[in-house]
Amino acid sequence: MSTEDKLNNKVEQVKGKFKEGVGDATDDKSMENEGKADQTKGDLKQAGEKVKDAFKK
Repeated sequence: MSTEDKLNNKVEQVKGKFKEGVGDATDDKSMENEGKADQTKGDLKQAGEKVKDAFKK
């Protein structure tokens, strides 16, 4: 997994966590759900990169 991919995935997770928090604080369910989706997307990308790394070894 490249460092750039790791960083991009982590940024997506953090951005999602932030959106979820703002959505929760402002009672904006749409933004809260969007944040959760961004976090999940980042998690899945991280998992995919880990699988790639496992096959490279």
